[in-house]
Amino acid sequence: MADQARAEIIKQLPKLRRFAFGLTGNMHDADDLVQAACERALTRLHQWEQGTRMDSWMYRIIQNLWLDGKRKLKLRAESAKPDVLDQLIDENAHRVTEVQDSLVATVHALDGLSEDQRSVLLLVSVEGYSYKEAAEILDIPIGTVMSRLARARLVLYETIHAPTKSSHQGKR
Repeated sequence: MADQARAEIIKQLPKLRRFAFGLTGNMHDADDLVQAACERALTRLHQWEQGTRMDSWMYRIIQNLWLDGKRKLKLRAESAKPDVLDQLIDENAHRVTEVQDSLVATVHALDGLSEDQRSVLLLVSVEGYSYKEAAEILDIPIGTVMSRLARARLVLYETIHAPTKSSHQGKR
């Protein structure tokens, strides 16, 4: 059983890294968070109930570690750097600046969400879980998932599409 559980954790690593990156805003902290979550899961493997979803358990561990760390340090996560794009190969190199600006705006908008909204948004919109699955993972009612997701999407839209000061100056 333990070997099978370890193999399942390894299989989940790419999804766990994406989730952690969404929470932390940078790959270094995301990797540290995933490593801490894996360490905690492996040392407490006896607490995992066989037959339950390993990904749900791991997401919950990551979220709890993240929230505990934020409470202890009371610091905001460092914003993601555009250099994340350097790791990607883009056929449309002329669009790199535009994509970088969009990434920075999106990460900034994600950073403005509450932790609850961010977790729901990442699970549903990034990881592709259904509302029901996200509710099970986060151990909250499905209505709460829908409400948090709606508010998160609204905040993201308003943050990303907010008019800049310079656009207002031209209308005076």
